[in-house]
Amino acid sequence: MALIFHIAGFKTCPFYQKAANVVCAMNHVYPNKIKADVMEFPDRDSYRAWLLGSEGTDGFRNTMPDTRAHKHTSCPFSWVGDGQFVGGCDDTLDYIKGNYMGTTKRVPQVTVTDPVIEGDYDYDLIVIGGGSGGLACSKAAAGTGAKVAVMDFVKPSPVGTTWGLGGTCVNVGCIPKKLCHQAAILGHQATDAKSFGWSDADKGKHNWPSMITNIQDYIHSLNFKYKVDLRSNKVEYLNELGSFTGPHTISAVNKKGVERTISAKKFVIAVGGRPTNLDIPGGELALSSDDIFSLETDPGKTLCVGASYIALECAGFLTGLGVDTTVMVRSILLRGFDQDIAGQIGDYMEKDGTKFIKGVVPTKLEKTAAGRILVTFGDGQTDEYDTVLAAVGRYADTKSLNLESVGVKTWKNGKVIVDQEQTSAPHIYAIGDCICDKEGKPGLELTPVAIQAGELLSQRLYSSSTKAMDYDTVPTTVFTPLEYGSIGYSEEDALAKFKNDVEIYHAFYTPLEQAICEDREHDKCYVKLMCDKTDNGRVVGFHVLGPNAGEITQGFATAMKLGMTYDDVRETVGIHPTDAEKFTTLKVTKSSGEDAAGGGC
Repeated sequence: MALIFHIAGFKTCPFYQKAANVVCAMNHVYPNKIKADVMEFPDRDSYRAWLLGSEGTDGFRNTMPDTRAHKHTSCPFSWVGDGQFVGGCDDTLDYIKGNYMGTTKRVPQVTVTDPVIEGDYDYDLIVIGGGSGGLACSKAAAGTGAKVAVMDFVKPSPVGTTWGLGGTCVNVGCIPKKLCHQAAILGHQATDAKSFGWSDADKGKHNWPSMITNIQDYIHSLNFKYKVDLRSNKVEYLNELGSFTGPHTISAVNKKGVERTISAKKFVIAVGGRPTNLDIPGGELALSSDDIFSLETDPGKTLCVGASYIALECAGFLTGLGVDTTVMVRSILLRGFDQDIAGQIGDYMEKDGTKFIKGVVPTKLEKTAAGRILVTFGDGQTDEYDTVLAAVGRYADTKSLNLESVGVKTWKNGKVIVDQEQTSAPHIYAIGDCICDKEGKPGLELTPVAIQAGELLSQRLYSSSTKAMDYDTVPTTVFTPLEYGSIGYSEEDALAKFKNDVEIYHAFYTPLEQAICEDREHDKCYVKLMCDKTDNGRVVGFHVLGPNAGEITQGFATAMKLGMTYDDVRETVGIHPTDAEKFTTLKVTKSSGEDAAGGGC
């Protein structure tokens, strides 16, 4: 006999629609196992009247024998049979997966601290910060019927650069960076074209102003789209700078300096980070990643100070666009990433034309009579540059929030200390680049992480979900001239944790598209898997260095999340000829000492 799966919610709630669609689909796929009983209410008020009743204790939820149901206030509400309470959207999906789809992977869960907050407030939720995470969080919360506002106010960079709604990624990060990276790739491909018979191919001279104009036009279209998107999702956009004045009140100051006070039951801090300035005499002469993507003219001879992914990405595309570029490295490249591959990236960039000054830092910047910047190095040497780009780190933009006044603890670098996005104040949460754990370890400063964490937080706050953000096996890519994608452990960390129980498979290769190009060195691309020998060869580290590494890494991310093993990879039929196919042919281990150079087909 089929189990009756009851689900109730209001028509415009996206979480109800998602859960109900899955239950109905299961009804069609397994009609002998599950029968869907859907109760759809026209609006939030009618749904809540049915669920809660007039007194909050005489609604349908109180007819359930399971007392967990008596506390359920969000949408949807699901149960099976004659009264077995299931829960909200995430609980419904997990029930289906666990009972009908054989999914056994553990989903991180968290108990939500949700204090009862009495009184009248302007909003149910105020999200401070209109970046990717803040926007995602606010729209997800508003989708449940909560009254939500987003506060976003861009403080100018030290040289005066500002931008619109959308945060770092859209305006001065991922989007313009990737487009500049693509511009550099096109320059390389113009050179490659001669090897493919395009005898008249000539990449010519790059037009920086044209590129920047087109990039900025695209970014402005996204700024507008985000405003429209907020309005469509019934989120109020407040272009005001916020600072806490009480546990539930915020001072909001607009661009004209007009101040007012607004209030909310709960808050989410999603202010992200800003570049750290050079703390040396003349440090204010340096630009940062906040400025480089809106420069109206070619930056000219450029010094990139720092060895982070931001420094190397910017140096890579600048060199590719024909800019005389030097990277100043204090110690190592790409700290926190796989150092074997970091070294390969540095070698490739150096051969590609980027200069490196290693083991020194700048000690002074001075403006010359000709308008250039004279840089004094730590070893006493000097050189002149047209542009100095500082990429020495980022700090959390929390200083002006007055967090200490409301009991929110922060680390010395300004990052908000959280446990699964919960701060030390029970009604205040934080997501994205501005968070760290109680030991000061920063969260993963990645746009998709902030988006997912924000959406899951809203579901926990307003949809009775217990699903937490899973910070393990998160994929990422560094867009250097040779792109570098990774998931999981670096080689150093894998050896430290698993010691002799880790097997490392690796291979160099040449992309087919570059095999006949006279100006391309062979076997500069690389793939590597780290596998736990005590866990059926489960892949604990995935690394690829080569063209389109981001696309390849994204494709393997789901498999990694589901526990991919070395045998799974080897037994997968490759698509020939592709770069991703190289993983399916991996045989050489580092422990064997065999040559890992690539071969032919």
